[in-house]
Amino acid sequence: MPKSSMKTIKRRIKSVGSTLQITKAMEMVASSKLRRAKSRAEALRPYFEAHAELLSDIAVSKPDFTTIFTAKREVKNRLFIVIAGDRGLAGGYNTNLFRLVTDTEKESDAPVKYIAIGRCTVDFFKKREREVIAEYPYFCENVKPGRCADIADVVTDIFKAGEVDEVKLFYTAYVSALRQDVTVLPLLPFTTESGYSGSENSRSPLINYDPSPEAVFDRIIPKMLLSIISSACVQSFASEQSARRNAMESASDNAAEMIEKLSLQYNRARQEKITNEINEIVGGANAIS
Repeated sequence: MPKSSMKTIKRRIKSVGSTLQITKAMEMVASSKLRRAKSRAEALRPYFEAHAELLSDIAVSKPDFTTIFTAKREVKNRLFIVIAGDRGLAGGYNTNLFRLVTDTEKESDAPVKYIAIGRCTVDFFKKREREVIAEYPYFCENVKPGRCADIADVVTDIFKAGEVDEVKLFYTAYVSALRQDVTVLPLLPFTTESGYSGSENSRSPLINYDPSPEAVFDRIIPKMLLSIISSACVQSFASEQSARRNAMESASDNAAEMIEKLSLQYNRARQEKITNEINEIVGGANAIS
């Protein structure tokens, strides 16, 4: 093999080695962030479940229970709250979520407004010239209750004003280190069949609510939305870090395998060069003798 080809292989080994260092570092960072996000998700879960159970209790407290947040109406406008990542290099994390959003859009001809959470979400909808009424890049890594409350207030205000008739939340639920599920969660109008409602066994319809079940329900809805959005943001961030760690682990393994193959190729070329040089020396010696 020519000397120039050996130099090319050596440069490729060095280049892939540099890539391996980067992917390993990113894998370690993602693992660290994932541990913190899992802890936050576990800490938020009891509040989320308590709000869900309370709302379900109130909703079944009387046969004719109805408020502006539970009444079904013709869907003329929709609101999608979409939570995706702030960065790439996370496998199909962002792509899978956006595919679910696009498929859900097609289920109805009703126009859609968006609340975009995450830089990739903002970029995705801006490029497609969608109607984004609020954008929150770099939001999920350090979720603040006050900022989630702002989103909940926006949602409840425009729903009460009749600007939208249906609200859905899109995020990636964290199941395990190897599994993250893209999820669409109906938020408004509220129904006891929603995926975030309390269990049947937890309901206590004999409790009296003052001044009325409807008034208490309407007061709690924004706090419920706050809990859901906070939990979804934390789970999405954990899912993003898990997907990135898996992607970087796979990239590191591929880089290590490539280095091994290139090293073998380089050593064979080097051995071939040495053998050729020995043959030339022996041939020259024989010619002299």
